[in-house]
Amino acid sequence: MQAQPDSFIAPPCFDEIKILYQDNFLLLIEKPSGLLSLSGKNPLNKDSVHFRLVQDFPSATLPHRLDFGTSGIMVVALNKATNGHIGKQFQARSVSKTYTALLHGHLIPNQGCIDFPIAKDAENFPLQKICHETGKPAQSIYKVTERLTQPFASRVVFTPRSGRTHQLRIHSQQIGHPILGCDLYAHDEAFKLASRLLLHASTLEFEHPIYNEKIKGHSVCPF
Repeated sequence: MQAQPDSFIAPPCFDEIKILYQDNFLLLIEKPSGLLSLSGKNPLNKDSVHFRLVQDFPSATLPHRLDFGTSGIMVVALNKATNGHIGKQFQARSVSKTYTALLHGHLIPNQGCIDFPIAKDAENFPLQKICHETGKPAQSIYKVTERLTQPFASRVVFTPRSGRTHQLRIHSQQIGHPILGCDLYAHDEAFKLASRLLLHASTLEFEHPIYNEKIKGHSVCPF
């Protein structure tokens, strides 16, 4: 399990952030696995997406985040107005996202919707839990694109309809097919089958705050 935030020290990440798109208002970047989105309270967790970017883009802010272990595409705002505009799109759920993941076992049927409400697990931070009384609605559309024998896994494309913390990780666990390499929700076998969390943010689509046109970003899955 992941340690408490004050004691957890992220190992060094030597992979670089890739800039996929850039204009005067925003960036589309590719975050490596094993890099925090924001610097932690512990000074040893200073390295992060935000910390690196402000060295070259001092006004950069993050309208959204990816988990430490998740790789893939992120949008970065380069001014306050852009951050607010994109942030409202995330709140309105008008931003389209897809993720690629390797799930333990062979998932059947080939496609479907995982629908379980998610709440914070106050007794087991930073875990989330499924709770039909206090949880917030969460839906994850999935489609199996490949079934593998080595490792014994299913390649899945997720299209989340909501953006709850750890949503895809806990939803995968709940249907009995945890994401490989997941330190929080996978059983030992699934965790040991990968050296990292095999979850990648593949696509991101939103409205450009100035140009009023759809921006469609894509990041090639590394696994």
